[in-house]
Amino acid sequence: MAIGFFLLAVFLFLGLDAEQASPSPSYAAVSEGVEITYGSVIKLMHEKTKFRLHSHDVPYGSGSGQQSVTGFPGVDDANSYWVVRPQPGTSAKQGDTITSGTIIRLQHMRTRKWLHSHLHASPISGNLEVSCFGGESESDTGDYWRLMIEGSGKTWKQDQRVRLQHVDTSGYLHSHDKKYQRIAGGQQEVCGVRDKRADNVWMAAEGVYLPVTEKK
Repeated sequence: MAIGFFLLAVFLFLGLDAEQASPSPSYAAVSEGVEITYGSVIKLMHEKTKFRLHSHDVPYGSGSGQQSVTGFPGVDDANSYWVVRPQPGTSAKQGDTITSGTIIRLQHMRTRKWLHSHLHASPISGNLEVSCFGGESESDTGDYWRLMIEGSGKTWKQDQRVRLQHVDTSGYLHSHDKKYQRIAGGQQEVCGVRDKRADNVWMAAEGVYLPVTEKK
């Protein structure tokens, strides 16, 4: 529980949703069935390998040269937290639930850049590169991902199997057991592929889940 309150303190200190701050956000522990809302800070776990979607301020040595995105084996690394944001120009606000088919953005908590993709080749497999790019006030359609819930669920919940399809390239957020040789910790490649595979299913895991805003 102490770790949970620490994460919440970090969440509030960084002002992760300063535009639409809630007066009393609450911490939701790791438990099944929690609905994911805009403004929540989550880790995305690759279902097949159990690695977490991860980024840090290290650029790719090839391709775009943008901030690298990897799969990280550890559970506790703070560089694996992402803030769930809506597509700009919509009426979505903090605390709203997210339905299947919705376009979302994921903002890296530490560096404030956006999960991004484009037509550059990924370093290991040569698929679509996935990077972090932009900043707090700099975001474009390369940051747009369509949430696709697997199964019969209509709204995104923790531990629910989902795919994230990049809007511009149609590539699914993907990972596999191919690891970087020169990156510490046995981190594996994250990329985009244009066909549905078992390796492009993810689940929301640890995080600070904001409560659902009651409709007036």
